[in-house]
Order: sequence, then structure tokens, then C-alpha cells
Amino acid sequence: MTHMTIARSYLGTKELKGSSDNPKIMEMYRTVGHHWVEHDEVAWCAAFVGHCLEKAGTDSARKLNARSYLTWGEKVAGVEQAKEGDVVIFTRGSNTAQGHVAFFLKATGQQIEVLGGNQSDGVTVARYAKSRLLGIRRPLRADAPQRPEMKVVQQQLKDLGYFEVGIVDGRYGPRMRAAVLAFRADNGLGLSPDVDPVLVEALQRAKPRAVSRERAEGKPEGSRIVKAADAQIATGIVGMAGAAASMVVPAVETAERAKDVTERTVGLLNLTDWLLPVLPWAGAAIFLIVILLAWKAKAARIEDYRTGKTP
Repeated sequence: MTHMTIARSYLGTKELKGSSDNPKIMEMYRTVGHHWVEHDEVAWCAAFVGHCLEKAGTDSARKLNARSYLTWGEKVAGVEQAKEGDVVIFTRGSNTAQGHVAFFLKATGQQIEVLGGNQSDGVTVARYAKSRLLGIRRPLRADAPQRPEMKVVQQQLKDLGYFEVGIVDGRYGPRMRAAVLAFRADNGLGLSPDVDPVLVEALQRAKPRAVSRERAEGKPEGSRIVKAADAQIATGIVGMAGAAASMVVPAVETAERAKDVTERTVGLLNLTDWLLPVLPWAGAAIFLIVILLAWKAKAARIEDYRTGKTP
């Protein structure tokens, strides 16, 4: 379904009088991430445009000020090049911060006909003077040259704590898709897997991903992280202890045989007397190093859990 089909389906939708609010208009605010709006009297022309775009699977500016669409999508050179469904931005009053935004239908003489919201407090077809035109924008094509370099986006996501990305390799695979959707959900963007200018802009101003207090302050007792680490420690200790014993015992036996020989021959008695007591201590040192390394690995895995690198 195109955004114009969706827009036309709202024709006739109007604000409700009194303290009541039209639920369809309230949904438009929510679609573009403005859940804080409590009443349908808040200017909603941009919310209408954004809602229709998002419902059709196209990222919107996700803002309530009409002029935010002046930097959205790609520029259309003029009215002569405009197509039905392009986004048109007009002035409103003398305030340069205000404006009106709607969907282009056609140009007639000195006027532009549009389909928009918050026009006479409803969704209608209306005409505005060409002299009020600020700009015309069109949704970006999938092959638009503005598409960002994938490796840069992957690294930005990773730096913000979205470790789902995996290896920064410039490829768009399942892990990258998961990271993009997670970032969009956390930052109130439309749940589209596309890597587009809207996503790139949001990455520039986003704060690092928040880690829950339970995760940041806690230790994953009984979780697969700690169980795996403990199993690794136990396996390492047993394995290395056996390895140390297999090295020390033959070495001691060899040294003892060497002592018997040297007592009868060359006079290396002092050397073997020194080696015999040292060899068990060397095995114990190896044993201790293995334990320390295993505990260090466990601590690293727990830290990865606390910072969100592992689930």
C-alpha cells in the first residue's frame, strides 16, 4: 500500500470538539514517536505526513515541525518536476520557524493542490499559493547516492553498544539487520531495517545504549555465562593439573636415576640435589598460573555480560 493510498483513507478525519480527542489523530503522533502529545489540537500536519509515510514503510522526518521536511528525502527542483505524493512545504505566517507540510497532488495556475492534515482542523484537499512554497521533497530511492558506507554505520552501532553487529565487514546480513532494528526501537525510529539518512542522522546524535541496572550491578549467577566460565575453570584445572603431574613425575624419576648414575660417575650430585626439590614447586607454579588465567577469563566474560556485549 502506498503512502498516498493511506493518506486518502483519512480524508474527512477531523479534530473532535471539546475535551475529546480523535484517536486516529492521536495515533499519528505516536507513529512518529511523539507519545507525549495529549490532545489533537497540537499542530499535526507533520504528524499526518509522517504517519502515512511510516505506515507505507518509508522513514519520515519523525518531527512535528513542518520545516523539518526541508532536509528530508531528496530535493525536487521545482513544481514542474513534482509528482503526486511528493512532500510539499509551505510558509505559515511571518514566523520563520512555522510552516505547513502536505502531499502534492497537482499545480494549477498560481496554486498548488495538496492532500494534508490539520487543514481546517481535518484531513482535506486544499490549495496554497505558489508564493508560499518553501520546497518539495521526495522519498529517497533505494539506489540513491546518499546511502552511507556500511562499515562506518556498523562501527557507529558497535561504538554505541549494539554488539549484535558482529564483525565490521561492510556486509548487510542478519546480525546487521538485528542491530539496526534494535537501534531504531531504542531511539523511536520507524521499525524499518533500511540503512538510510534518517538512521545516519540519528546515529550522530544518539547516546550509548543503556544497560539495565540489574545487569550493570549484578552478576549473572547461575546463568550460562557463569556456568560456562566455571566449567572452563574446572576443566582447565583438572587438565593442567594432570599435565603438570605427567611432566613432574617423570622428571623426578629421571632426576633420581640421574642421581644414581652421577653418584657413580661424573660428580653432578650437586645439580640433581638441587633439581629434585625444585621440580614439584615448578609444577605447583604452573598449576597456580592456570587457575589465575581461568579466573581472569571468567571475570572478562562477566564484564561482557554487564556491559551488554553478551545476552
